Amino acid sequence: MPPPGVCLSVLSERSKRHGQGSHDAPLKFMDQDFRHLQQHCLMNKLWFTDGMFPPDRKSIGQGVLSPDLLPRVRWLRPQEIVSNPCFILKNTSRFDFVQSSFLGNCWFLASLGSLTLHRPVMDHVLQTGQTFQDNYAGIFRFRFWRFGEWVEVVIDDKLPTLDGKPIFAHSKNLNEFWPALLEKAYAKVCGSYADMDKGNMSEALMDFTGGLAMTFQLNEPPEQLWELMCRAGQSESLMGCVTPPGASATWNNSLLPNGLVKEHAYTITGVMEVISNSRPVRLVRIFNPWGCMEWTGDWSDQSPMWKTVNEETQKFNNIIDNGEFWMSMEDFLKNFTEVNICSQSIDVLAGTPASHWTSQFHHGRWVVGTTAGGSTNDLDNFWKNPQYCVRLTKMDDDSTDKDPNILVSLMQKSDKRHRHLAAYFHIGFSIYEVPSHLKGQTAKFPASFFKRHPHVARTKKYLNAREVTESFRLKSGAYLVVPSTFNPDETSSFILAVFSRTNAQTIPANNWAENDQRASLFLQYTDQYEEVDAEQLQKLLNENLLSGFPQKKANFSLDSSRSIVAVMDLSVSGRLNEDEFIRLWKRAVLYRDIFYCMDVSRTGNLSMNELRNALQAAGFGLSDHMLNLMALRYGGSTGEMSLESFICLILRMESMAKIFKKIAAGGEMHLGENEWMYLTMYS
Repeated sequence: MPPPGVCLSVLSERSKRHGQGSHDAPLKFMDQDFRHLQQHCLMNKLWFTDGMFPPDRKSIGQGVLSPDLLPRVRWLRPQEIVSNPCFILKNTSRFDFVQSSFLGNCWFLASLGSLTLHRPVMDHVLQTGQTFQDNYAGIFRFRFWRFGEWVEVVIDDKLPTLDGKPIFAHSKNLNEFWPALLEKAYAKVCGSYADMDKGNMSEALMDFTGGLAMTFQLNEPPEQLWELMCRAGQSESLMGCVTPPGASATWNNSLLPNGLVKEHAYTITGVMEVISNSRPVRLVRIFNPWGCMEWTGDWSDQSPMWKTVNEETQKFNNIIDNGEFWMSMEDFLKNFTEVNICSQSIDVLAGTPASHWTSQFHHGRWVVGTTAGGSTNDLDNFWKNPQYCVRLTKMDDDSTDKDPNILVSLMQKSDKRHRHLAAYFHIGFSIYEVPSHLKGQTAKFPASFFKRHPHVARTKKYLNAREVTESFRLKSGAYLVVPSTFNPDETSSFILAVFSRTNAQTIPANNWAENDQRASLFLQYTDQYEEVDAEQLQKLLNENLLSGFPQKKANFSLDSSRSIVAVMDLSVSGRLNEDEFIRLWKRAVLYRDIFYCMDVSRTGNLSMNELRNALQAAGFGLSDHMLNLMALRYGGSTGEMSLESFICLILRMESMAKIFKKIAAGGEMHLGENEWMYLTMYS
């Protein structure tokens, strides 16, 4: 639900530019304004110290350094480490940096190695032009993409050191500091350096580019994998790969006889096809972010296979031991378990010629007890998952065109500040064709539908990844997309993105035909301006909300209706238009169902325990103190709560949560007196 109209008005007054969170207008991470902080330091002749990511043990995190090393850590600025520090020496390269032996973040550094291959993207992340000379104040900034929005991250340049040397990632040239500072900025985003330990490459690839990421398991590689890698290599796409783990935990990250490292992330830096002994051979160039330890098999630096190609091709072989090497595609598929490709071009991932793609994004949530139904292994519960209807219009000849015309991306989003606390689940989605006689379905499709109709497309596997993406070729028609976790009863937020070459329309399943019904109901009670005021809404709710509940009785007061109008009134007109009413009706029906489901005593009211369960089912967890307060404010004389009060309570809680999220920064909200009065006296 959007924040109330009065909240939007406050935001509009505060925001002097459009497109916040976009590529060129990033949000201020933790509400820290680089320009303001830099100018403050310069005016007061100070060097910036970041209170949001302080130079202490908390920012290092737990488990990275042994207890005997922690007391020896000193946070030093670059000019305290070397006499003439530079942000960037000449240019940036994958050969610049060295991974720390204390931190297992090869997934991040392998992604960084790929980023260095694309200068415009790299310049945007690094905000090149920063120096230790002009306007230096000990403050630096970097930009990352996080769950649909670009953010600008501010840090100080104090680095953790042991014996005067940086502990974590650093440049091979001791005077260069962009790798260490970039890593620190990303550690701040993750919560601490320790929160960067272990991860999936696709996560960092997305955060560097804002692109779509696809992961391919190499035990069952797609037929067109080579062509896809070639397209990615010719575009501003980032690629990486991972080796399988060892037989036991102690064997992981160990060096194999063939020169590869077990359970290790590598950068894919190039692909090419060569002629060897008169036959074509496909080669993949790979980089170890450790800067050493290379493949020793065919097509490695010293391999005699290079003598079988012409001199022009031999120039591509770099015999320096710098961590980069070539290998054949066949050996690549045998020795690596997955490939990660992240691209800002849908055509690269879908394998289509230059096309116009439309996109639609939906924010959803799996909630225990209501919408967390798990996978298709249990169809009796699978239907509970959020459902989205997609209408694909006919754009071309469905029978001849084999190119994908729809790409679906599912990203799970944790609400935890620290990355290691984020509970990422195995996620995936299934797509079902909706028969013509069911296109008028007015509610979520029940379990019986999924038992009778097999899926027409789906993710190949449920992956424990932040994002899963697949492309398909579907004929024109109506479809149902069902995102889910593999296991039931796992709570998480998600973003579902549908990209289409056929101008697809995507809406939640229970909005599909039901929107028409809601609109028809709405028009029965509107005035000449096709709006409803509080009195009309009161009549509408009392006469229709409990239709089909013959033994129940609704009694919405005029005061409650006024409160509901204020919460749902985005235009601040004192009335609800059709769109505002449809949003309200959807929630009212949902909360009505939750209310009677949790009313196990069948009294028509919720006791304190029943109220707690109902709030949790609606996605709100309250402390005992807050629960008691809500019972006092919205409950009756007995402390029990009616349906009318429950709906008013939930709508207001949603409203206040949205207001805080939109206006607050760094966990705090600052309002002027007029803003405070404007928000609290109407919403």
